[in-house]
Amino acid sequence: LCARGVDTPQAAQDFLHPDASQIADPFTMPGMREAVERIQKAVDRDEAIVVYGDYDVDGVCASAILHGQLRAMGARCEVYLPSRHTEGYGLNEAAVRSLAREHTLLVTVDCGISDVKAVERARELGFMVVVSDHHMPPEELPPAHAITNPRLSEDNPCPHLAGVGVAFFLMAALNGKLEAMSGKRMDMRQVLDLVALGTLADMVSLTGQNRILVKNGLLKIAEAKRPGLAELKGASGFSPVAALGAGQVVFNLAPRINAAGRLGSPTLAHDMLLTPSHDEAAKLAQTLTSLNDERRSEEDRIYKEALEQAEANPKRLGFVLYGKDWHQGVIGIVASRIVEVYYRPVLILCSDGESLKGSGRYVPEFDLHAGLTRCADMLLGFGGHRQAAGLRIAPGRLDELRERFDAVIREELGEAPLTPSLKIDAEMPFSQASDFTVLKGLELLQPFGIGNPEPIFASLPLRVKKRKAFGHSREHISLEVTEEGSGITLQAKAWRQADQIPESIQGQRIRLAYTPGINAYNGIASVELRVRDWEVL
Repeated sequence: LCARGVDTPQAAQDFLHPDASQIADPFTMPGMREAVERIQKAVDRDEAIVVYGDYDVDGVCASAILHGQLRAMGARCEVYLPSRHTEGYGLNEAAVRSLAREHTLLVTVDCGISDVKAVERARELGFMVVVSDHHMPPEELPPAHAITNPRLSEDNPCPHLAGVGVAFFLMAALNGKLEAMSGKRMDMRQVLDLVALGTLADMVSLTGQNRILVKNGLLKIAEAKRPGLAELKGASGFSPVAALGAGQVVFNLAPRINAAGRLGSPTLAHDMLLTPSHDEAAKLAQTLTSLNDERRSEEDRIYKEALEQAEANPKRLGFVLYGKDWHQGVIGIVASRIVEVYYRPVLILCSDGESLKGSGRYVPEFDLHAGLTRCADMLLGFGGHRQAAGLRIAPGRLDELRERFDAVIREELGEAPLTPSLKIDAEMPFSQASDFTVLKGLELLQPFGIGNPEPIFASLPLRVKKRKAFGHSREHISLEVTEEGSGITLQAKAWRQADQIPESIQGQRIRLAYTPGINAYNGIASVELRVRDWEVL
């Protein structure tokens, strides 16, 4: 903790045990007071409210929070989640026209900050518009009646919230306002499970308020009082009341919810999160699992084709890859996998009507949103933040984008390809790595993610006793390694590294960069090391 800047007893206490009482005053967020006043008037007047969300995990969870809380407050409220395939991200004018027939207040969650024309059209149709978003604001803000977005000002305690975090604070602020009038107050802690799920899935910095929200939200996920999450955990192979780490949420729960928007309808996931029926939740969770299996198959196909394109252009410092029939619901995941292999910014595009639609992912040294801003004159539209972004471009400008994107990266980062590096927290002998007290202590550092990376330790010299490939395509490696001197033998797993760790490693002396953890498979706890890197001695 000291090495990471948490260097006083009180700071350590706050970091290790973040309490819900440390959640910030929602009215410190820019535009919050105006947004609450607009929604409160609509609730008081029994106006019809529509919550317009996004189709990813963050947007679905944010929409579920507003929908559930507003309905519980007695408001007339519906949710509209656009189709990724036919409508795309953000407000679209066709949907606004349709929704204006039966609603008077439009509240966006996880979108809207860049939708100037759509908001203008909404106002022309008589809508009151409240925008709640967390994406980077453009130079021209939409003409909404109220906009709350933590990025509108650096002078607030919540600069890195996900869309679901903004939604939580919006409802918490409204809750306080309505309590003053009715004397009734809802327990906002009951939606922290959704806040944690959406925040973790959106890969925002797990520091400050996000750490408090996620740490307490993971406790709610463990309680599994929400039928939708209880059944989703079951469909993901966990006990409904299992305590999950951030990684298990990101890699098991979140993809199933994302699959709804990628290959089906995001409404499936929204309905699962809000249904009070375990039977209904179980059916929807199984549907999402089937969609996720389909997504994984499509992802593998696109990944292989995208990798071939990248391999054919090794001198590019940033990749712009394209496949006419690539599925737009999967290209973002593939972009992340290409970044893992090449450690370069990646844009992946596919055909979408008369234009090309793309998704981008970053490396920490490069601000993806700022890079696309420098290409804005040739784009039909773009949005997002530093880590991830979406874009649209005319087909005839694809080659031009390849050249421009590469040039922007060279100007920002230089001509030499970037080299990924691992920051080692400390050297850790196996006597500590196999000590459950040490491992339980390390668990207090969770949740891990951007801003709070999982600790990585260097081993002492080891001898590889056994190497074994496993997994559906035998893409993972299990190593049995013995520490010299102590003779302690532990199991180490290297995920998706079968092509990097050859059979010849068996019998050799190596050192590992690793993260130790407790594996409770089938109810039996054992120590397991996750391999982050390795070197032959």
